[in-house]
Amino acid sequence: MAANTLLKAVYTAPDTTKSFQFTIPTASSQDPAAKATHLSALRSETPKLQEEINVYLTARMEEDKKSQGQLSEKEAKEEENYGEEVVEDDA
Repeated sequence: MAANTLLKAVYTAPDTTKSFQFTIPTASSQDPAAKATHLSALRSETPKLQEEINVYLTARMEEDKKSQGQLSEKEAKEEENYGEEVVEDDA
């Protein structure tokens, strides 16, 4: 019976956890051809896993930029007169 190897990465943040995984058939311990097939599958699936993680993290960074952008605009307004006395014109 063939076993499988799980190629897995887990992203954990304070607000979420995301798992990424690919299943690769495990080689029998003595069969060189099966080992070569297993290593080939591992080499093939690893970049796919990395790409999936990169897509997810890029989307998270874009979400963070949007939320920070809103905060940055608010902070920019607050800091517009930072360190200066704001005098209202009574004229």
